[in-house]
Amino acid sequence: MLSSERKQALVQGYSTHPKDTGSTEVQVAILTERIRELTGHLRSHKKDHQCTRGLLMLVGHRRRLLTYLSHEDLGRYRTLISRLGLRQ
Repeated sequence: MLSSERKQALVQGYSTHPKDTGSTEVQVAILTERIRELTGHLRSHKKDHQCTRGLLMLVGHRRRLLTYLSHEDLGRYRTLISRLGLRQ
């Protein structure tokens, strides 16, 4: 689970304006951080099937958001995946 301090740091780092908390970039950054945490958990708990299902749902949600962003603004999409270190 993300701490509130870590979430606020992600919001500040990826927001487009000072009061931005729900833009596509912020949502993708938060989802990416949660995916990284769950991946680490699953390395040590291989048989946690509920966690695996949750991870797959998060990956699908992030993929849909990235597809939306690539259709809306390709430049923002490319900068986001390069900042997050995602390969597409």
